[in-house]
Amino acid sequence: MGNPITTGSALQAQDHAAKGAYMMSMRTVLVWATLATLGLLSLDASAVPSFARQSGMDCTTCHMSWLELTNVGRRFKLGGYQLTKAVDDDVKRPLVSFDFRDPPPQIPIAGMLQFSVTHTANPNTPGTIKANDFPLNNEVILQQASIFLNGKLAEHVGCFCQLTYDGAAGHTAMDNFEVRVANSYTNGKFEALYGISLNNNPTMSDVWNTTPVWGWPYAGSTVAPAPVASPIINAALAQSAGGLTAYTLLGRTLYLEAGGYRTTDGVLSLLHLNVPNESLYHIDGVAPYYRVALQHEWGRGHQSAMIGSFGLDAKVYQPGIAPTGLSDRYKDTAFDAQYQYITDKHRFSAMYTNVHEQQTLDNAYANGGAANHTNTLNFVNAKLSYYYNKWYGISVGYQKTSGSVDSLLYAPYDIAHPDNPAVSAVNANANGSPETEAYIAELNWLFSSTDAQSFRKRRLVLQYTAYSKFNGAGSNYNGSGRDAKDNNTLYLLAWLMY
Repeated sequence: MGNPITTGSALQAQDHAAKGAYMMSMRTVLVWATLATLGLLSLDASAVPSFARQSGMDCTTCHMSWLELTNVGRRFKLGGYQLTKAVDDDVKRPLVSFDFRDPPPQIPIAGMLQFSVTHTANPNTPGTIKANDFPLNNEVILQQASIFLNGKLAEHVGCFCQLTYDGAAGHTAMDNFEVRVANSYTNGKFEALYGISLNNNPTMSDVWNTTPVWGWPYAGSTVAPAPVASPIINAALAQSAGGLTAYTLLGRTLYLEAGGYRTTDGVLSLLHLNVPNESLYHIDGVAPYYRVALQHEWGRGHQSAMIGSFGLDAKVYQPGIAPTGLSDRYKDTAFDAQYQYITDKHRFSAMYTNVHEQQTLDNAYANGGAANHTNTLNFVNAKLSYYYNKWYGISVGYQKTSGSVDSLLYAPYDIAHPDNPAVSAVNANANGSPETEAYIAELNWLFSSTDAQSFRKRRLVLQYTAYSKFNGAGSNYNGSGRDAKDNNTLYLLAWLMY
């Protein structure tokens, strides 16, 4: 318990607290107003991303909204990013250009800036020595700055390659990387798209936004608290895994993909450029990956539906552990579905994903990192979206994680070592349960300039995440008095594409 406070000092404390709350509220207003202003800055009205510059189409032709692909966008990706607007033979294509009015550039470069501010409901964690784990709460940050090499490189060869500066971490590294070789076969009314993809994250090659790499929400805070438990296929192997997969879409209906992933070392080191080895998982052998989906399009392409499954079977050594001896096995199997209704005026989509993970923790169990030799983990992600006139959108979503109780794998906060970054007072787990439940609401505004026909290359996102459970409980989940609702997050993002 703290020292007792006399009546006079208590009044002074209340006065200081009131002034502090007022200053914090004014500060919050100022930073949010600053971020909104950043998003509304008048930039070059002709600057659009490289895919749009190459194809001559607005981003909303291939996307319901960033990043969700339409049937046109799915075919563009499966075809190896080949679609290019026609130019006369005597027209010289520029080497590099950010102007949509130019012919398609020879080198397809694009850029991205993300400015954000995050407000977490309660940045102070009672009952701990380290009171504040949110140094960037209510601060405007450069969340990401990226440069892309995206588009057609040669006949049948295209790429999606992204180098990113993380403003919160102050670090630049390889982000998403994919090189795709694709072709098609047509016989009468039958068509088959086929190809191979070299990439650095399982599910990156996928064309539906139900899989983890491109799954909803498409943007989120990098400084807000996040639950500790998540299936390994949910982007945990980003940059750690380099994979080659082969795929085909038969008759616009049946999609099949299979391949394998291994550690990004040796010739694959480029796939984790500037990401330290000690922060990477090491894969024991090759991790097989599969994807199967049935899709149907109707109403002249305005409607589409998909049901499918995907999975990964990975034996890995945890980051910081020497890749020798016993490894831990994560076998993930997922089922997903999607529906889209897309016109110029009204756009609606629904998505559902359910991932089941079977864990066999040979290494963790033998070395005291897990109380159970085997565990299960389940993850559900569902959302509904509606956009009006391609400009204004609203999305609502639900996420839930559940699984086996493990008192060592989901560790409590160690008050004797309060500065241990592995288990802080905010992400600690006092009951050993991975259960987390969140409700997410999001408003979007895609805009460019006052010209209604201009290309939509800027976006404002206002997102609210409400937790009913966090790391196993609704109240006092960390054993130090922190509740799930203390992690509720209000997030504002200005997303600018060039």
